[in-house]
Formats: sequence, C-alpha cells, structure tokens
Amino acid sequence: MAHIIVVGNEKGGSGKSTTSMHVATALVRMGHSVGALDLDLRQKTFGQYVENRNAFAKNHDLELAMPDYHDLPEIDKSTLGPGENIYDHRLSAAVATLEPDSDFILIDCPGSHTRLSQVAHSLADTLITPLNDSFIDFDLLAKVDAETNRIIGPSVYSEMVWNARQLRAQAGLPPIDWIVVRNRLAAQQMHNKKKVGEALENLSKRIGFRVAPGFGERVIFRELFPRGLTLLDLKDVGVTQLNISNVAARQEVRDLMKALNLPGVSVDF
Repeated sequence: MAHIIVVGNEKGGSGKSTTSMHVATALVRMGHSVGALDLDLRQKTFGQYVENRNAFAKNHDLELAMPDYHDLPEIDKSTLGPGENIYDHRLSAAVATLEPDSDFILIDCPGSHTRLSQVAHSLADTLITPLNDSFIDFDLLAKVDAETNRIIGPSVYSEMVWNARQLRAQAGLPPIDWIVVRNRLAAQQMHNKKKVGEALENLSKRIGFRVAPGFGERVIFRELFPRGLTLLDLKDVGVTQLNISNVAARQEVRDLMKALNLPGVSVDF
C-alpha cells in the first residue's frame, strides 16, 4: 500500500503548499512514484503550483520531476447510502485511484477545519504540520497562558489529530508519525527562536509529535511559485551559480527530507 503523507495546518500562510511541493518533487527525483491531492477546494494553492509546473515544463521543453496530481472526482449523490458523506467518498475514490501506482500519496489540506481535512488526517501514515516560528502560530497546537506562556492544554487542531490517532488505532492501523515543521525561521530574533523551540520540545512530549527544521524566510520561495519550480530544479533550468541564500535553502530541503525519515527513502541530493 502507498504511504500516505498529509500536510495539515488549520492556519493559512504557514508554507503548506511550498512544503508539499518540495516534499513531493524531492521524492520523485529520488525515484519514487508520488500521487498528489489538494483538498482546499476553493483556493487550490498546491494544485495551482502543480499546474504552474506543468505549464513551465511544457513551455520550455523540460522534463521536470512531477507528482501525479489528481483533482477529487465528482460523485453521483444518488449512489450514496443513508448517512454517507459525499466528501468521504470523493477522497476515498481519489486515494483508491492513485494507490496502485504510487509509493507515496501526498495530501495537502486546507487552512481550515473541514470534513475532508478530518478524514485525511485519519488516513495519514505521516503527518506534516508546518508552523510559522512564533508564538502567534503556536496556539495552533496548544492553548497558552498569555502572561506566562505556560501551556494550558491542547488546541482544537491537536484534538483533531488525537481523534485521528484513535480512529487508526481502532482500525488496527499503525500510529501516525506526526512532525511539526518550523517554517519561516528568521536569522535574527534568536531569543524568540529559542523560546519557541523550548516550548515546542516541551509540548512534543505531552501530545506526541517530532520537531523538524523547515524553511527560512526567503524571497526565493515566493519567486519559484509562478513557475512551479522548487529549489531542486534550479540547475535544471540553467541556474549554474547558486547564491549563498539559495545554497542554504537547498540544504533546508535536504534536512527536512532526512528528518521526515520516510520508509524506503534515502536522501541523495
């Protein structure tokens, strides 16, 4: 069976689609077959990223590492039984289509709480939660006392992950490997970075996730999106001299892929 990677965060602007595209294309470049879905049915940022990539490759006669991206299929409502949810069927049909030919299926979730996101989390073998590296976004994971920064309890999102874990346990499936990825790390603000890091490490022991390094706050990530490119493609499109920032960003991608520790994956780029 395909290993399912879910990229989830109920807040927008955390770099989910950038993370999704870099993980998906890195796996393809390393020889793995990757199916891909975008469950944000309104914005479809990840889907647009893939579309931009296809268009750029076609316009420049390039062969770029490409995940097998699918939209969710339409389902005839008349075929549903009593109490059955159409979104459940659309997601299960998409996964069933991709699974026979995929080593991995990557699912990018919307930045909001939806039925599709709930179901996707219960399917996750690996859950990646990108998080902006600040206490402003920390409350995605936990409720924090405003005066002391003391952790009061889990957030609604953490409770959703807990429920997904319970469903998997009841179904006899392996536990979710949950990785919180620290994105938009700034070179400055070392004190804040240290405080956030300590809070994440403490919380990880309480609610069961691993912490991994993500992507820094770099202009290059915003520049790549319109062309559908990733940092691993720069040499393929004629960029032979990488500046220091680009070299550092490429290393961030390598470090993230190593930290994910996906089954059968040897990071060799």
